Amino acid sequence: MRRVRSIAGDSVNLLLYRELGRCDDDAEEMLWRLNPGLAEHGPLLPVGIWVIVPEMESRPGATRPVLAWD
Repeated sequence: MRRVRSIAGDSVNLLLYRELGRCDDDAEEMLWRLNPGLAEHGPLLPVGIWVIVPEMESRPGATRPVLAWD
């Protein structure tokens, strides 16, 4: 786990996308579990608070879309 500081205008999704390159449900759930008091700050995080970011793959594996002519 690593700790990062929030910057102006950060939301949980924006912070996850900046740090991990993803902001899906799994990453967000892990972040909320690691930072139980984070929700008290509201939808926009204050500047300069420490947030523990989960160690995860940067992006989940992409699946190839099914096309009509396959």
